[in-house]
Amino acid sequence: MKAIVVNEFMSHSDLVVSEIEAPKAAPGQLVIDVKAVGCNWFDTLIVKGRYQVKPDFPFSPGGEVAGTIAEIGEGVEGFAIGDRVMAYVEYGGFAERATARPAGTFPIPDAVPFEEAAAMPIVYGTSYVALASRGRVREGETVLVTAAAGGVGLASIQIAKALGARVIALAGGAQKLDIVREAGADVALDYREEDWVARVNEEGGADVVIENVGGDIFDGCTRCINWGGRIVIVGFSGGEIPLVKANRIMLKHIALVGVHFGPMVGNAPEELAACFRELMQLHADGRVKPVIWKQYPLEKAAEALDALAARKTFGKIVLTV
Repeated sequence: MKAIVVNEFMSHSDLVVSEIEAPKAAPGQLVIDVKAVGCNWFDTLIVKGRYQVKPDFPFSPGGEVAGTIAEIGEGVEGFAIGDRVMAYVEYGGFAERATARPAGTFPIPDAVPFEEAAAMPIVYGTSYVALASRGRVREGETVLVTAAAGGVGLASIQIAKALGARVIALAGGAQKLDIVREAGADVALDYREEDWVARVNEEGGADVVIENVGGDIFDGCTRCINWGGRIVIVGFSGGEIPLVKANRIMLKHIALVGVHFGPMVGNAPEELAACFRELMQLHADGRVKPVIWKQYPLEKAAEALDALAARKTFGKIVLTV
């Protein structure tokens, strides 16, 4: 089968397609015929050895896929050959076939294109858990979303609106502000051009923050969160892990909570299954729809990750297989 193979740590710009043996379903595993793969920031890191997960060589990047069940390992129940599914696979998705754990594999309706399904597991799973479970968003509350034009950001806007919240979105530049407004943001602020903390406070402050950047952005969020609010930490795309001024936690009576999507497959499989059932219903109702910046064929994975690393994108990039 065709796959992007990493035999040693390298730049993502050097990735090429190779021919390798297709995987077989071990006990407790599924094998998926991959139709589409979502690209994520960590894909640019894992191939360089700069990600927290360091697979044994050889491996393929790619943490989320959509396709059909090709093989079912011993002991696996609830799936049939040919089922349409999406899956969180951690790595190995940049290939014509990928192995997946049943707990990280979720059915998709016929009406959902594979390209859209491949854009959902990580960012929509993260966003739904962040808002509904960890952030406990209630109808009428105000949600502040940082890095709002990214994959998690746009998903968070859509889901927050579906939950009945008002959304303030932070993004950089006129084009990205238009994108977040189109996704449903009620207020769009350019964090590079204005005093966004003051503007959020003028808008009544935030009851829940979906924080995806870190550094000074995180610090600003602690200054515009309302009394009793919740800051949900989902990533550090700015590269700087912030230090928390604990007096603000106490004085504002706020909660800081984290979301780490991947380990939920092993630690909270029932919660994840319920999450994706709800997401598929929201998709069917037209309330969430992945924003795909561009699709590339598998052979152009290096070009896709170059664009992602250069921060030229919004929403998601998807590889078609």
